[in-house]
Amino acid sequence: MSHENCSNRLDAPLTRKEFLRMTGLSMGALALGTLLTDVLAADAPPTAMPLNLLPRLPPLPAKAKHVIHIFAGGAPSHLDTFDAKPDMARFRDQTVNGLSGVIWPSPFKFEACGKGGVQISELFPHLQTVADDLCVIRSMHSEIPAHGPASKLLHTGSAILTKPCLGSWVLYGLGTESQNLPGFISLGGSPEARQAAFLPGIYQGAQTNFREGAPMKKVLPNLTSEFSSLDEQRAQLDLAHTLDQQHLKTVQGDEQLEARIGSFELAFRMQTAATDAFDITKESEATRAAYGHGDLAARLLCARRLVERGVRFVQIDAGGWDHHDKLTTSIRKTSEAIDQPAAALIKDLKARGLLDETLVIWGGEFGRTPNTPGRVNEASGRDHWSNAFCCWMAGGGVRGGMMHGETDDLGREVVKDPVHVHDLHATILRLLGFDHTKLTYRYNGRDFRLTDNYGQIVTPIIA
Repeated sequence: MSHENCSNRLDAPLTRKEFLRMTGLSMGALALGTLLTDVLAADAPPTAMPLNLLPRLPPLPAKAKHVIHIFAGGAPSHLDTFDAKPDMARFRDQTVNGLSGVIWPSPFKFEACGKGGVQISELFPHLQTVADDLCVIRSMHSEIPAHGPASKLLHTGSAILTKPCLGSWVLYGLGTESQNLPGFISLGGSPEARQAAFLPGIYQGAQTNFREGAPMKKVLPNLTSEFSSLDEQRAQLDLAHTLDQQHLKTVQGDEQLEARIGSFELAFRMQTAATDAFDITKESEATRAAYGHGDLAARLLCARRLVERGVRFVQIDAGGWDHHDKLTTSIRKTSEAIDQPAAALIKDLKARGLLDETLVIWGGEFGRTPNTPGRVNEASGRDHWSNAFCCWMAGGGVRGGMMHGETDDLGREVVKDPVHVHDLHATILRLLGFDHTKLTYRYNGRDFRLTDNYGQIVTPIIA
């Protein structure tokens, strides 16, 4: 029977062309479903890294287990601290193309310290005594000479986007050895320096108002409950945990809820643990004297106590380096505040067998110009300069007693072994046992990482 003579259209056999025409939409729907499945699977939360604070081993060999980051906000002058430029004297009071004012050689003397001959300014007599533990990077650089975005870049790896900070990435990768204290504690500093951004909230830094002699209710407000006993709080948390488990079984997982319940549990345990950890009066008189007095000294001593108790990342705000004028007198005060405590921290960690596994980092967001606006006088200072600056590291698998990188005779440009902020981040993660390209978190369909699409490990400084 021919197709044309068929009285019932439904009884007629279909040609291949008609079959494809009639089922094409369905086939497309099947293909779309497969594609959507792939897309949804690609955008699913990662399974490689557990979303909890339990301690875990890194994928690569590592020495560093903890980090103490001392942020010298305001941008210290590399030319007056750790990058000696004796040849600048021949350019004194001269005008150089591209720079306003005149060249101003550092008014401070430098000494070659320790077995490695590390050049350290007279501003740091105490740090000079631990020169063989310091790795001074003199070739730091970035593209941003403005405090806000440069600080953001140093803390998060991005000057523009809202991204997780270094401490949050470290906590995400390693968890924490302390289950009674936050794994990431900030002793001062800006919110973006402790933000978890799109990482789960459990990886955000815990802000404290720690100051020398401050009572615990000021250091950590609302640490203890005014309304419930410890037994009553425990019963409340047990009920919340039961309801949370029912929610997970009947509805779905909720990262924010999990983080909130986890924070409640941690806060309950902290009522005892934090009171002890932040009480530096329990240290001997000799130890406290070694660190010196003042809020910054107290914070560095507290940082050692926190690391000793398993806290993974401690961040310390040590700013005050924005010396646009009166640098000669102002930088002395700022340097004095950090010199003795930082040297004492290194010695203290070393004496307790903790320096090898604790990475100590000091540095700011950029450097300072070799010139001063106008003429050299008591009011002279230095302006922002991101083409060259310095930082130092100690412990945690870093080679001590060395200087890495060089700048030109004026300290204006890096001429050997440049280290970008992204390179510094990549190196820190490697010391902790991570390939920076593989420590990622999927968000909005993209795998994000601390170093974005950049970063080279500075292998010469790794022991």
